[in-house]
Amino acid sequence: MAKKSTKKTLKPVRPQLGDGVEILNAGSVLEDPITRTLETNYMPYAMSVIVSRALPEIDGFKPAHRKLLYTMYEMGLLKGARTKSANIVGSTMHLNPHGDAAIYDTMVRMGRGNESLLVPFVDSKGNFGKAYSRDMSCAAARYTEAKLESVCEELFRDIDKETVDFVPNYDSTTTEPTLLPVTFPTILANNTLGIAVGMACNICSFNLAELCATTVALMKDEHHDIGTTMPAPDFVGGGQIVYDEAQMREIYENGRGSVKVRARYNAVPGENMIEVTQIPPTTTVEAIMDKIAELVKTGKVKEISDMRDETDLNGLKLTLDLKRGVDADKLMAKLFKATPLEDSFSCNFNILVSGQPRVMGVREILKEWTAFRIECVRRRTYYDLHGKEKRLHLLQGLAAILLDIDKAIRIIRTTEEETEVVPNLMIGFGIDEVQADYVAEIKLRHLNREYILKRTGEIEQLEKDIADLNDVLAKPARIRRIIINELNDVAKKYGKPRCSEILYDLPEEDAAAEEEAVPDYPVTVFFTREGYFKKIPPQSLRTAGAHKLKEGDEIIQQLETRNNVEALFFTDKQQVYKVRLAELEDGKVAQMGIFIPGRLGMDEGENVLSMVITGDYSGFMLFFFASGKCAKIPLSSYATKQNRRKLLKAYSDKEPLAMMLYQPEETELAIRTSASRMLLVGTAQIAAKTTRDSQGVAVVTLKKNQTIASVVPADTLELANPHRYRVRSLPATGALIRTEDEGEQMSLL
Repeated sequence: MAKKSTKKTLKPVRPQLGDGVEILNAGSVLEDPITRTLETNYMPYAMSVIVSRALPEIDGFKPAHRKLLYTMYEMGLLKGARTKSANIVGSTMHLNPHGDAAIYDTMVRMGRGNESLLVPFVDSKGNFGKAYSRDMSCAAARYTEAKLESVCEELFRDIDKETVDFVPNYDSTTTEPTLLPVTFPTILANNTLGIAVGMACNICSFNLAELCATTVALMKDEHHDIGTTMPAPDFVGGGQIVYDEAQMREIYENGRGSVKVRARYNAVPGENMIEVTQIPPTTTVEAIMDKIAELVKTGKVKEISDMRDETDLNGLKLTLDLKRGVDADKLMAKLFKATPLEDSFSCNFNILVSGQPRVMGVREILKEWTAFRIECVRRRTYYDLHGKEKRLHLLQGLAAILLDIDKAIRIIRTTEEETEVVPNLMIGFGIDEVQADYVAEIKLRHLNREYILKRTGEIEQLEKDIADLNDVLAKPARIRRIIINELNDVAKKYGKPRCSEILYDLPEEDAAAEEEAVPDYPVTVFFTREGYFKKIPPQSLRTAGAHKLKEGDEIIQQLETRNNVEALFFTDKQQVYKVRLAELEDGKVAQMGIFIPGRLGMDEGENVLSMVITGDYSGFMLFFFASGKCAKIPLSSYATKQNRRKLLKAYSDKEPLAMMLYQPEETELAIRTSASRMLLVGTAQIAAKTTRDSQGVAVVTLKKNQTIASVVPADTLELANPHRYRVRSLPATGALIRTEDEGEQMSLL
């Protein structure tokens, strides 16, 4: 008898969804254009992150913040006692289903104990961690308690009067507000960081009293100078703001720029010790200590003998023990340059307005907030007006009964069916159904003259109130006056002195302090077309071979200089970046070099056009534009007392740039045009301009479609007859290039 075969037939693997269930086209590859995938999948996700998660709206809150605060308001935590944070987190999940950890993190950051916000909204109890320390984390939600701060009254004022719209929550079991009817610009009262898809926001905080005063001033005069009432931002951690007027103007008008903040310290007399008590908002105590330890380990800082973090319940304190004879102020000036004890807050005021992300300056933000608040007050007024009109209507019906109470009782008693009571009252007294229903519901004990007279006595006051509310709606100036009064009340009730000190002028010791012990030795610097930089000492250069370059790259500038000078990099975005050569490490010929756009933090797509090496900022820059104009800007215009790394508006953006040239002294230039003309111009003939973004003066007369082809020093050319091309007055057309000069010219281009 033959044995039964035990070999099993392999069946194709299919998803096990049950007997007789099969996924169509399972395992097959479906081709789909990338553009369609982006439109159907990526773009909805990106917009969801932008609109529903990462960016704040004009009321100053992201959805997560708004859901949490509204839940706490509904729990009665504005007036009541604190409750466990875990209870708050659990209650918030019916509005925010993203998990308890995310909700608790949001509440911690909004708490007073965490010291993240200049105007905290959560009255915390327990360990909420510290924003200035990465190691001081908060306790679990079951160990802490919280309630709303009293300032939250200004967030929810009249929220039950239809001042804002309500929408269903994620499962349609309840409703939540789309915005909060805030009575002051919370969007600028606290710092906000958000990272969305393809965009981000970083909003600094401003002093509440100054912010309210500025908003009031702008409502009275839209051309008000913001800097007079709100000179600079204010941070909860204090610190010292190094004032830069140009950057402040950029923030106020365009919503972009940076604010330089340095730590505040005390030099303890007689103890060779420095106590740092306030640090910039962009760093932590641990990050500062790590950097100082690195400098001490590498020998760049030799004045510090010990370092301790003595932060306690009294607040932040970082103690530096100094060696005997060390000047504390000079050491701090050194640490400001080399550590996060001085850091920059980069502003990006990207805010949602009507669901659309917009980058706006302070002026425009306050204008949008004012429009939002006007609408809130208008809706509140409509709500009050309709309520009083309804009340007046009912009392007018009650007043009609005052004429004959016995008649009303008789009508009710003689009516056989309950449904006929209201119609009979309507007929008997000439009132409508609403009034009749109100009268019919009055208790028998209230059908006396005293009760009715008291109720009808309100009619006169209601009529006055209604007239006043109608007047408010008819006169926008009255609504603006209401908002101004609310802002003044907020400033008076919750305003506090500034936390951050403003340094308009650096102390003398800082201004005069230079990098000590900077090695001064000769170097040769190289700069390539692709933006790579090399600084090579002579000993390394002598024994070197060919330069290592990126494929297709070439060296465009080579200079012999010294290690203690500065390098300026002019870019195609009308910006200039500055760096000391001593801060850039020495390289070798066999190395690619330092990629300057990455090292200096240039904007995406920004390219370096020219490098200038200077030790004393002598000489001048020449910017030739497509129209034939030339701007002669002294290099000293780019020198700053605060050693800023980036300067905006390095040259004019009104016209395309044709050529950029640095000249250490006055000389004669040979300018060649696309029309084969040339003119010799002395730089002394070109008037210097003090404004960096000046358009300059007309130098070359060009016809349509003609441009400047090249600009070189005249002494680099061997011209047969230079007098032919030399001009006495500007602008000039120049002379046609002769054949004998053409060859020399072409060989030098």
